[in-house]
Amino acid sequence: MKEKLEDGKKPEPTKSELEILQVLWEHGPSTVRFVNDQLNDQREVNYTSTLKLMQIMFEKRILVRDETSMKHIYSVAEEEQKTKAFLLDKFVDSMYKGSASKLIMQLLGNKKASKEEMDAVRNILRKIENEGKK
Repeated sequence: MKEKLEDGKKPEPTKSELEILQVLWEHGPSTVRFVNDQLNDQREVNYTSTLKLMQIMFEKRILVRDETSMKHIYSVAEEEQKTKAFLLDKFVDSMYKGSASKLIMQLLGNKKASKEEMDAVRNILRKIENEGKK
């Protein structure tokens, strides 16, 4: 199940792969055992399933693997913000036809945002407006 990268496309992590990425983003480079233990805190996950998935993620170049010691240490190949930005762009493109404003209106309309969250959104908008005036 190797994904070809020759066409320039980045591999998009599956839901299960995203769970593994979350563990590695939070805890840094880790063994399969550690990642599996963390996943088991959320739901029951078989060790061999975690191992196979992390091997596939390595083949897809989502993870890198340090093989210098007996226990292989896996880490994320690309920084968290870069991966999240890529996935968010794909989501906005496919679900909102590329319109960030439609996404934001949907988010703010579906969930009652706290005063702190609304203040943070206002601050971001002000910052964007000020940068545009320069």
